[in-house]
Amino acid sequence: EYFSVSYASQSADNKYVELVLEKALDREEQAEMSFSVIAEDGGSPPRRGTIQVHVIILDANDNAPVFTKERYVGKVLENMPEGSVVLTVLATDQDAGVNGDISYQLSQAVGQSDSAFVIDPKTGEIKLTKPLDYEVAATHETSVRARDGGGLSAICKVLVEVVDVNDNAPELVVSSFSSPLPENTVPGTVVALFSVRDRDSGANGKISCALEDQLLFSLRPAYKNYYELVTVSALDREETAQYVLSVTAADAGSPPLTTTQTFTVDVSDVNDNAPVFNQTSYTMYVRENNVPTVFVGAVSAADADVGLNAKVTYSLAPAQAAERPRCSCISVNSENGHVFVLRPLDYEHLRQTEVTVVASDAGSPPLRANVTVRLVVLDENDNAPLVLYPGQESGAASSELVPVSAEAGYLITKVVAVDADSGQNSWLSYHLLRATEPGLFTVAVQSGEVRLRRPVTDRDSVKQKLVVLVRDNGQPPLSATAALSALLLKDFSDVRLPHSSAATEEQDGSLTTYLIISLVFVSLLFLISAAVFVARKVCRRKELQAGHVLYGADNLQSGLADAAAAGTLPRAYCYEISLTTGSGNSEFKFLKPILPSLPPQHCATGQGPEEGQDFPCVPVSTEDMAPDNPGTLSARQFNAL
Repeated sequence: EYFSVSYASQSADNKYVELVLEKALDREEQAEMSFSVIAEDGGSPPRRGTIQVHVIILDANDNAPVFTKERYVGKVLENMPEGSVVLTVLATDQDAGVNGDISYQLSQAVGQSDSAFVIDPKTGEIKLTKPLDYEVAATHETSVRARDGGGLSAICKVLVEVVDVNDNAPELVVSSFSSPLPENTVPGTVVALFSVRDRDSGANGKISCALEDQLLFSLRPAYKNYYELVTVSALDREETAQYVLSVTAADAGSPPLTTTQTFTVDVSDVNDNAPVFNQTSYTMYVRENNVPTVFVGAVSAADADVGLNAKVTYSLAPAQAAERPRCSCISVNSENGHVFVLRPLDYEHLRQTEVTVVASDAGSPPLRANVTVRLVVLDENDNAPLVLYPGQESGAASSELVPVSAEAGYLITKVVAVDADSGQNSWLSYHLLRATEPGLFTVAVQSGEVRLRRPVTDRDSVKQKLVVLVRDNGQPPLSATAALSALLLKDFSDVRLPHSSAATEEQDGSLTTYLIISLVFVSLLFLISAAVFVARKVCRRKELQAGHVLYGADNLQSGLADAAAAGTLPRAYCYEISLTTGSGNSEFKFLKPILPSLPPQHCATGQGPEEGQDFPCVPVSTEDMAPDNPGTLSARQFNAL
């Protein structure tokens, strides 16, 4: 109905089709149209060609904005602040694009320069630019113009009514206030005293007071417009350390105005709570052979009080008379509750112990709490296995008798061992360490049973020695060895022979040991004697080289005279003694014997000094002469003189 087709040609070869608009379009009714144009020839049968045509209708600014209401009425309280939204106007435009964009503006009356309103050009919200006063103007009237992008516009009326309100709130004046309060304050104690007033009159000036959501405090009238804030029950600082009390004073206006006064009441602490441990009991662990003063754990107690009343110190409680004395190996730090073990512990002697730790606060009087601390000693692999059988004493070990006819798997003996440790540290395993014939025996790893691995042959030695290793399962593992012997016998009557040979071997071994020890001792004695002899020789040579004469002429004469006078020498001989300084040799010349019955006297010779010069005579026994030369004085005799 909107389009028609016109067929025309400019020449025989140039033909075209025109699409002609027959009726005006309205974009607001239908924005787009689609149809087909068909071309058909005159042949038989006729042939057709089709093309799709899509028409988009463009907008024209043919619609002006339209308000939803011709008159808008709004109400606003006289105490509404600046920027408050009074009302919103709304206009619509059926056009699209720029033609449908609407902007708003206020139309001021003639002579009105300072408007109390402003409008948002996009949203149409009318807001206050300043507070309104009902006593100045009860209503305000203005106009709003809505204009689209094409220049078309519309106008509406706006009426704003100002509502009178109770704009004077009550006033609350505090006369006295007490804070903090001890938590043991008795009920009925006055906390605060205050008065209330309102500048309004009539119903707007009538005031009522209320305390919000409090069970421990209450308000009571005192005199005229005075009120008291009092306690009604006991306080507990640990439950609530601070109370924020809100007292609200409201007038009877419509709507009523209120004033809220906040009282912050602090509750001071009294020592009414004992320390509380964070556990009912403690279990701590320490490995045996620990280092001294090792830290094993900590106890912790909290006190709900504050200040000194909450300062907790720790100590060990003394054992009661009926109880056994507590272990002195445990100590607790009084400040932080750290528990220490003061000395190394042995799991085999002490596996666990218990002490009582006391937590005390610093209040007056102090309050206390007790807790049990159990110390568990953990085992370390510090004990090697102990072989119980066969016995490992210093004496000769007994031999196990094995018949040569025994088959493989024959039980010879069983090694029995224990370990003082516990747990996996005491799990023992048995291994064959050495054997005369390693392939002949086998040892059960778990039980320690020693059995034959194969039958006995003639090539096997009669006496077999075995060493079994017993090892625990600790980290690192400890071990012990068990030595045993087995006799392979055809008849058990031959038992004595191997035992005798074994005893002989043991005796030979002991004798050899004693001989070796004696030889070493004699060698050491010889070396020490030789060293002493050489040292004495060296020392004497150094003295002679230094110019010291052992015996001078005067000393020797007096010494010989004294010996003769004493009568200790049975016979008297006369010697000539020549000593030279710096010489290590002494020359003695025998002169002549003297009768043994004669007392010591002087002897003279034809040689030597001048006639009549005396020589000292020394009584000397013939037994003291040198054996090879009777006229020579022996070294022993000379040293004695």
